[in-house]
Amino acid sequence: MSNTPHELAEEFPEHVDTMHQLKTENAHFARLFDAYHETNRAIHRAETDVEPTDDFHMEELRKQRLLLKDEIYGMLTA
Repeated sequence: MSNTPHELAEEFPEHVDTMHQLKTENAHFARLFDAYHETNRAIHRAETDVEPTDDFHMEELRKQRLLLKDEIYGMLTA
């Protein structure tokens, strides 16, 4: 696994196979998946001061990650 916290495979280990299937079969899911990982990595870079950011931007990134995660989870459990 990655050393980046909050990776989807770690968040939803019971849905790894479903995520793989949806990524290949559902373009909307694939876009959400990619957006989540891009946002998650931006948060990780900010938290580790690789790319520091202000508190407001960090809060917005975390909200965006949560919205993406909620939508992804909804598709995984539908």
